[in-house]
Amino acid sequence: MNIFIREWRANRKALIIWSVCMILFVLIGMSKYTAYSTEGGSDIFNQMPTTMKALLGIGSFDVTTMSGFYAFLYPYLALTTGIHAVLLGNGIIAKEERDKTTEFLMAKPVSRASIITAKLMVAVINVLIINLITLVSSILMVSAYNKGESITGEIVVFLIDMLITQLIFLTIGTLLSAFYRNPKASGALATGILFGAYIISKVTDITDQLGFLNILSPLKYFSYQRIVEGNGLNIGIVLLSIALIAACTSLTYLCYQRRDLSI
Repeated sequence: MNIFIREWRANRKALIIWSVCMILFVLIGMSKYTAYSTEGGSDIFNQMPTTMKALLGIGSFDVTTMSGFYAFLYPYLALTTGIHAVLLGNGIIAKEERDKTTEFLMAKPVSRASIITAKLMVAVINVLIINLITLVSSILMVSAYNKGESITGEIVVFLIDMLITQLIFLTIGTLLSAFYRNPKASGALATGILFGAYIISKVTDITDQLGFLNILSPLKYFSYQRIVEGNGLNIGIVLLSIALIAACTSLTYLCYQRRDLSI
């Protein structure tokens, strides 16, 4: 419990900053809907090349409707929370070696598994709070700007998708940190994997011929078009994502317990 409290206090300031940033992100994003939903805005998007639409994340969505606009905004929300999750997961494990506090922590009468459990609990709670804040702010902002049918159900499904993506990147971050002794190397690799996933998501948006690469990008595990159409998430993909999260978590425990820690 002492480790949990210590980690919670250490990450409290960052959690507040990220929470405020997500609220502002949603607010700024939704404030642009008025311009996008005008007749002139519609004409501009219709004249764009398909490749440009794909790079912007518009795809086949009608951004003049609230449903299409939120689907356009969502990938940027998912990328931002993914960055938070992968950095949190990597940093919360690597910080002891980075800050030279490993000896202090190892001197306590607790197992390495207990240390990982406490750190993971704090990280998951942080991710849940960020997700909940994004959900509530999205529902409130959309309700303020939406003139048509409510899309609260779609937003909830999008945020479930985002939570799964956050947990995948969180556990990838913890695994890399537990595997590598060098905190800088693991942090750089974790960040590289996230941005690599983002690049893959854009490449597969441009051409369907490379759609098989989506398996390498958690940002593309679920079809946004499917969510907009009201079909929810693919249960098979949900189960595979949970299996990936469980595998990364198990390997985090295994790697951390077996490797020599820098003191």
